[in-house]
Amino acid sequence: MWFTDDSRDLRYAVAGGTVSKQGSLLSQCRKPSGWLGRLGLWRMNAQHSKLTDWGLEHVAIGEADTILDIGCGGGRTVSKLAVIAKRGRVYGLDYSEDSVAVARRTNDRAIAASQVEILQGSVSHMPFVDNQFDLITAVETHFFWPDLPGDMREVFRVLKPGGSLLLIAEVYRGSATRTGRLADKYVALTGMTLLTVDEHRKLLEDTGLSKVQITEEKKRGWICATGRKL
Repeated sequence: MWFTDDSRDLRYAVAGGTVSKQGSLLSQCRKPSGWLGRLGLWRMNAQHSKLTDWGLEHVAIGEADTILDIGCGGGRTVSKLAVIAKRGRVYGLDYSEDSVAVARRTNDRAIAASQVEILQGSVSHMPFVDNQFDLITAVETHFFWPDLPGDMREVFRVLKPGGSLLLIAEVYRGSATRTGRLADKYVALTGMTLLTVDEHRKLLEDTGLSKVQITEEKKRGWICATGRKL
């Protein structure tokens, strides 16, 4: 997302009436395109770095793991994962052509070394075999998935038995931050599926994941949800 701690981006999008227009800030968050989308991807690479680092602290990552980052955006999370899983393989998936292009540039050396692969595709129909990944991550993206319960089943399909899922977001329903309150107020206009803490837990459990844990960073309005496929 392009939200900031003081919510300026979201206030601009709502007050300006841009949430329903092609090329708006929120549309660009969902599917970046053109020069504005590419600018946003580079911005998100920097803006989400601390959020991503915080979220990754809540899962174990092995050096030889096979990992998928869904909605990889500009590719910063993929590069972080590749540094940790240095003997493994990291995939990034995004349905925006511009996101794929930027993510490939961000990870050009790891791609040349055959450690990273960036693909264009939808979370609803992923181009992967069953039980492929040790870890699946999704940073600032699951609230935009077109069919959240169905898409979670697709995630479950490609996750290995014993593998983990990590969802990370800087906004969720019920957050006490200004960004969270604003998102709650205008969620119907954004097209986002914002979940409460309990709804995140139920989503993972209904998908079939076990050992579900939900962690909040309340002062910043961050949330991460983890679960394992047994």
